[in-house]
Amino acid sequence: MTSPPFALQRQKAYGNKDQADYIDWLIQFAKEVHRVLKNDGSFVLDLGGAYEKGVPTRSLYNFRVLIRFCDELGFFLAEDFYWFNPSKLPSPIEWVNKRKMRVKDAVNTVWWFSKTEWPKADITKVLAPYSDRMKKLLENPAAFYTPKVRPSGHDIGSGFGKDNGGAIPPNLLQISNSESNGLYLAGCKVIGEKQHPARFPAKLPEFFINLLTEPGDLILDIFAGSNTTGQVAQAERRRWFAFELSREYVAASAFRFLDKQNTQAEMRQIFDRIQAGETVDLTKYLIQGDLSLAAGG
Repeated sequence: MTSPPFALQRQKAYGNKDQADYIDWLIQFAKEVHRVLKNDGSFVLDLGGAYEKGVPTRSLYNFRVLIRFCDELGFFLAEDFYWFNPSKLPSPIEWVNKRKMRVKDAVNTVWWFSKTEWPKADITKVLAPYSDRMKKLLENPAAFYTPKVRPSGHDIGSGFGKDNGGAIPPNLLQISNSESNGLYLAGCKVIGEKQHPARFPAKLPEFFINLLTEPGDLILDIFAGSNTTGQVAQAERRRWFAFELSREYVAASAFRFLDKQNTQAEMRQIFDRIQAGETVDLTKYLIQGDLSLAAGG
């Protein structure tokens, strides 16, 4: 599960590549992912959209990534997902805010790749709450529908009124990215260090980790950033590895695994030690002594 720097026209602080070179650059990492991935494993890739330079037409780079990964590397597309972030600010400014020619870009493509046609997955682990109408139907199915073949050809049987614990979620994931007061942000603010500018919300990796893995499985994020994936994996009792080029981002990500009782001096010490290249055992800074009990952020 990862979200690499996107192929945007404007350079960002986290080091994104130009669109022209992006796919060749990214495919080098994908080759290694395919090599180490288990036969029933999955590779989930979050990619934001982009425009062509200087014109209000969309780039197709994220779709070219999909096609090349499958055609050249041997990945399968298990399913295409779309992450809708209702709290995303209007962009790009030129076409949306100034000229008012386009609506805001608020949807990322999230490709669920697999090494074989049969990756491990269990949708019962990610069921959505029933709607109020569905709850009423479950209370009295006969009052809402009659089992029969619909005009669409769907055969709606009596089992439709069975309570399965929740609704099957769609491949459109509506998740706001508006976190403003977690431990990670608080830690960065307390010690005066910059936060990662492109973090995805914890509920995004949480959905796929629960859908595609079991407790004890290994989760890998090759573009970890502030390590949201690692934090979620830890909370869900998965093993995890996180890789990040910036040592500063790695150092700040440690705040995700601390708790509210840690002092400013402790956070500064942890940050400085990691940035200096030291290995730090965070359990020594926790009252519980167990990372799995650390508060989220």
